Amino acid sequence: MTATQSEITRILDEWSAGDPDALAKLMPEIVDDLRRMAESYLRREGPGQTLQPTALVNEVYLRLVGRRTVRWQNRAHFFAFTAEMMRRILVDTARRKRAEKRGGGGVKVSLEAILHLPQKDDPDLIAVDEALEALAKVDPRQARIIELRFFAGLELTEVAEVLGISLATVKRELRTAKLWLIGELTRK
Repeated sequence: MTATQSEITRILDEWSAGDPDALAKLMPEIVDDLRRMAESYLRREGPGQTLQPTALVNEVYLRLVGRRTVRWQNRAHFFAFTAEMMRRILVDTARRKRAEKRGGGGVKVSLEAILHLPQKDDPDLIAVDEALEALAKVDPRQARIIELRFFAGLELTEVAEVLGISLATVKRELRTAKLWLIGELTRK
């Protein structure tokens, strides 16, 4: 473990023990990692995404401020948690945008004008989220592996550590989960 990783783990332990200043000590140590995660998420969003990486990190911070009684297992556990938080923020944003497109505060236009608007082939974050939720009902661990690997950006060994399973199991279940998700998304 590098000095930075051990320092992060120490601060997370302090936070778990109830230190109210731990988050303020933690943020300077992890802000670059969180920004990289946010950039990774937003790159997958495609054109039209208005949320910036810094805004996403700030939203995560605001949600972390309210968490007082969390038992962080380690650095990987923390980053897995923040990745899930980022995913939720982006899905909520996508749902708000979809609601606005359907008349929630949008400008009213004629049917003729709508028919002439170009259709975008943006990746549908809501569809991905719904597919991941469906996978979680079938196999919660496989859904968690996808979330940790692709949304949190954890290495396979870190995923195995967070979930307390072998690396071979992570690899096998990741292959199965990917195939399941592809099937689910292509049906829609």
